[in-house]
Amino acid sequence: MNEPQPTPTDRPALPDRLSTDPRSPHHLTAAFEHGIGIRFNGKERFDVEEYCISEGWIKVPAGRTLDRRGQPLMIKLKGAVEAFYR
Repeated sequence: MNEPQPTPTDRPALPDRLSTDPRSPHHLTAAFEHGIGIRFNGKERFDVEEYCISEGWIKVPAGRTLDRRGQPLMIKLKGAVEAFYR
């Protein structure tokens, strides 16, 4: 069946800082119910775990490296960040 497409008014405003990790204080479940895209330095990235628009950085996994808790090791990349709904 065709589901009705959500209108921009149905979507919550994207926050300045957002994380995909549910343990983070910057995780917003309502925003992930819709497709979110991140454009970093003009290119769309699909591996972003956390971003901050005002400070201009994203966190991405550093290959397959894990920290001592078994979570992916993150690196911070600085540049122009733009978040949008798909």
